[in-house]
Amino acid sequence: MTFSLSALDRASGMFGIAVASSSIAVGNRCAWARAGVGTIATQHRTDIRSGPFGLDLLARGLSARETVNALIAANDHPGLRQFAAVDRDGRTAYFNGPNIESIATAYEGDACVSVGNFLAHPDVTAAMVRGYERSGAGLFAERLLDALDAGVEAGGETQPAMAAALLIVDRHAWPLVDLRVDFEPSPAARLRGLWSAYKPIVDRFVVQVLQPAELKPLINSALQV
Repeated sequence: MTFSLSALDRASGMFGIAVASSSIAVGNRCAWARAGVGTIATQHRTDIRSGPFGLDLLARGLSARETVNALIAANDHPGLRQFAAVDRDGRTAYFNGPNIESIATAYEGDACVSVGNFLAHPDVTAAMVRGYERSGAGLFAERLLDALDAGVEAGGETQPAMAAALLIVDRHAWPLVDLRVDFEPSPAARLRGLWSAYKPIVDRFVVQVLQPAELKPLINSALQV
C-alpha cells in the first residue's frame, strides 16, 4: 500500500526518498537513509528491521544489489516483502516478493529507483522515475516531490493515500529534511506545503548544531527552535 522513489543526487551527494501510502506513519516505517551511505525502502508488510540492517550493509561497502540480496536471504517472510536500495555510487536494486497479491512494480533510472504495491496502474513506478528525471526543479527535494506528484497523477494506489514523507540526508549524522504527513487527505500536496514552509529555514537547523552562536533571530519568533 505504498509507492516511493529513492535517489542519489550526484551533484550534491545527498540521498533522499519521497514516499506515500494509504497506511499511517509511512515515514516512520518505510524510508531509511544515511549520509554518505545510501537509502533503503522497505515496503509491503513492511519489515522495519530491514531499514537499519540494510543501511549497515551499505555502510560496509556492499552494493545495492548485494544489499537487497542479503535482505531477502535474512528475512523470515521474503515473499511478502518489497525492498529497494541506492548505494553510494548511485547503483540501484529492488525486489518484489512473489507472494504480493496486488499490482507491485518497480522501475530504475539514473541513480534512482521507484517501487510500489497495491498500485492502481502498473505504470506508477515508471511515471515516478520520469517525473524525477524530467523535473526542472533546481533543488533535490523538489525533484523528489515532483516524482511523488507524478506517481499520484499516474493513479497512485488502489486506496486513497493518507500519509506521505520526504527524507533527505546530506553530510551529517542527522537528516537534513525529515517531513511527514499522516492521516490527511491529499498527503502529497500537504507534504509540498510543508516543504515550502521548511525550505527557507532548513539551513538554520544545521547552523544551530555546528555554530549555535552564529544563529540569527528570525523576524517571526514563532519559527524559532
